[in-house]
Amino acid sequence: MGIISTILGVFGFGIGIGIGVVIGYFLFIYSQPTDVKDPEMRPLLEKDSKSLEQLLPEIPFWIKNPDYERMDWLNKFIEYMWPSLDKAICKMVKSIAGPIIAEQIPKYKVDSVDFETLTLGCLPPTFQGMKVYNTEEKELIMELGLKWAANPNILVAAKAFGLRATVQVVDLQVFACPRITLKPLVPTFPCFANIHVSLMEKPHVDFGVKLLGADAMSIPGVYRLVQELIKDQVANMYLWPKRLEVQIMDPSKAMKKPVGILNVKVVKAMKLKKKDLLGASDPYVKLRLRDDNLPSKKTTVKHKNLNPEWNEEFTFVIKDPETQVLELDVYDWEQVGTHDKMGLNIVELKNLTPEEPKTLTLDLLKNLNPNDAQNEKSRGQMVVEVNYKPFKDHQMPTNVEDADDAVQKAPEGTPDGGGLLVIIVHEAQDLEGKNHTNPSVRLLFRGEERKTKVVKKNRDPRWAEEFQFTLDEPPTNDRVHVEVISTSKRMGLLHPKETLGYVDIYLSDVVSNKRINERYHLIDSKNGRLQIEMQWRTAG
Repeated sequence: MGIISTILGVFGFGIGIGIGVVIGYFLFIYSQPTDVKDPEMRPLLEKDSKSLEQLLPEIPFWIKNPDYERMDWLNKFIEYMWPSLDKAICKMVKSIAGPIIAEQIPKYKVDSVDFETLTLGCLPPTFQGMKVYNTEEKELIMELGLKWAANPNILVAAKAFGLRATVQVVDLQVFACPRITLKPLVPTFPCFANIHVSLMEKPHVDFGVKLLGADAMSIPGVYRLVQELIKDQVANMYLWPKRLEVQIMDPSKAMKKPVGILNVKVVKAMKLKKKDLLGASDPYVKLRLRDDNLPSKKTTVKHKNLNPEWNEEFTFVIKDPETQVLELDVYDWEQVGTHDKMGLNIVELKNLTPEEPKTLTLDLLKNLNPNDAQNEKSRGQMVVEVNYKPFKDHQMPTNVEDADDAVQKAPEGTPDGGGLLVIIVHEAQDLEGKNHTNPSVRLLFRGEERKTKVVKKNRDPRWAEEFQFTLDEPPTNDRVHVEVISTSKRMGLLHPKETLGYVDIYLSDVVSNKRINERYHLIDSKNGRLQIEMQWRTAG
């Protein structure tokens, strides 16, 4: 009986389980809960931006923000280059971390700390979008949306007191929004001297840590503690406006800075040749530094004089006295038509002794070709006094970025209480004339007119010309009238000259801020813009 009852009990238990599973399955499949309500259906148009972001947290930056650009091309480039970038980055990390570790481990009585394994994995970071800021300074500012779910293998081994311990970092996730600034922009490859990196918000960093092979993040409370600690430390160091600065090259070498001042006095000219029909000439002198974008400086015109005396002084900022050359051209002024060149000569700065005034008598030449027989013909002479004054050590700018943006002091001889108003016409964009587009800029200030050169057939001209006005008092209540005009010398045109736009700039901000650099929308122009920099330099 005992055996039979046991068999029947097992058999009944198995049948009961089978019947219970079948009944439960049918109840789960076919029973309808009564407490479940139909979801509320609303079109997406009725939801606000925050609700949409919660529904679609992975939506790219370039969709959420119209001022962000897509970065598919960069992501594809990084994907192809990632195997090589991984090795290069890891090699750079080892070279940077090695000396730091070697310096620190003696303080903690650790024998050695080494990277046994260092790889960032096979998954490259992706950029969700990029925003570029347009400034008028010599810099490039970018904001990037970075997401990186990586599978790195970083294994660090430390040895101390005969024991060995390992720490391994795996399964890394980084979500960040860095701002990258390249400044200053320089004319030497890679065309920027420093990289500044800041974070616009606290980053999300998630990773796994294995200590002696065990998952350290599984310890209760450790995961959240490490997360908050990393976010706070990174934010304290790099959250905007704090930044990480990486120097790519020495700015002083990439962008030559001023090293001295050249004082030039045009004294007189002698035995000039007759250019006018009535047997005289109207000479004046143009002075400029070669390989310099600044406009030439001019003396006054001496009418009907073959032995003119000027005694006019000029100042030039010198950046490389070994290569820079001062060129002096003598012209015959004409009221109508082009001015005739009467002769020229040069002064090489490398031949000047610093702090030693020198008087030079220069023969006027046809050109600078020493083998040209025309230079043997007498064209007169010119007398100039030159004195090169290099800056002292305490006068040299220590920060090239600040020196480039800083306002220089007014030169000697500036009236007390007054100063020097400097206007630099940089460039224009989207100019458009009805009949022709040969733009130049005309400045009108206190009845005095200055003009830039003409750039032919160009809607986006660049001048980079500087004009100076010496004033007895600050121009607080004054304004400058700036007009962009187009001229054409073609015969038969009904409108050889037309206005492409104008703007009036009030100078109160220039006096108070010492410097402004703005891009102005031109009046009476559809889309034209003009970039002008102004400085108010005082002797103090």
